[in-house]
Formats: sequence, C-alpha cells, structure tokens
Amino acid sequence: MTEILFYHLEQRPLEAVLPLLLEKTLERGWRAVIEIGDEGALAGIDQALWTYREDSFLPHGLGDGDHAADQPIALVLDQSNPNNAQLRFFAKGAVPQEVGDYERLVFMFDGHDPDIVSRARQAWKALKDEHQLTYWQQESNGKWVKKA
Repeated sequence: MTEILFYHLEQRPLEAVLPLLLEKTLERGWRAVIEIGDEGALAGIDQALWTYREDSFLPHGLGDGDHAADQPIALVLDQSNPNNAQLRFFAKGAVPQEVGDYERLVFMFDGHDPDIVSRARQAWKALKDEHQLTYWQQESNGKWVKKA
C-alpha cells in the first residue's frame, strides 16, 4: 500500500520545505519526481533546489531533459516518471490523481490558497478509503505536527 502524506504549508514556503524533504529522500537511497502544477513555478523550484543552502545543492534535472533517467530528482509538469522514482511529490497546484507504483506520495499545498486547500480536501476524501493517509501541519515555529 502506498503511503500518502499531506503537508499543509502555512509558516514556511514550499521552496524552504521541499529541499529538506528531498534531502531525507536521497538519504534513503530513493529517487524522487516532483510534479508541478504551475508551469510558471518550474524555474523557481529548479533554482531553489540549486541554491537553497550555500554549502549544498540537490542534484536534479528537468523531466524532459536529455539525462532525466539518470537524475535522482526530476521536475515534471505531467504525470510522467522519467527517473523511475519511488517517491512522488505534488506541488504548486499539482494534485494526486493516481497512486501508481510509488512507495510514497507527498502532497504539499499552500494553506493560504483557499482553492488548493479545497482541492486537498477533495483529494483526501477520494484517497482515504483505499490508502494510508497522514496529514501534517506546520506550527508557528516551523515544526511539523501529525494531525491525522
């Protein structure tokens, strides 16, 4: 059964949270694919993964690039899995539609956007009967707390 995690972003933006989760993903030896629902946000996320810390970067590439299959992290605008990832992230308006053959799905949504919060609730309702779901929310100090 695929584990599905919902991350409700309220205190820190995606660009600050996503790199930390990707570091943990790579530490486990997993590959990740990040589905981005807003084509205009692709360049910003790409840049954030290269520059989120002065002493480090996250090796990644675009899913439609020449070496996408070799990348530990691939950024996509569709439902493809060019690097045979075990973990799929959904960000910037992308919403889980299918579970696929992933170990884990991570749906990260902006708590300040009423439309995406509504879409997150719909996704939760659609997936809860057949999958193991957890809901994580940020406290004011930035710490994640499991709420469901």
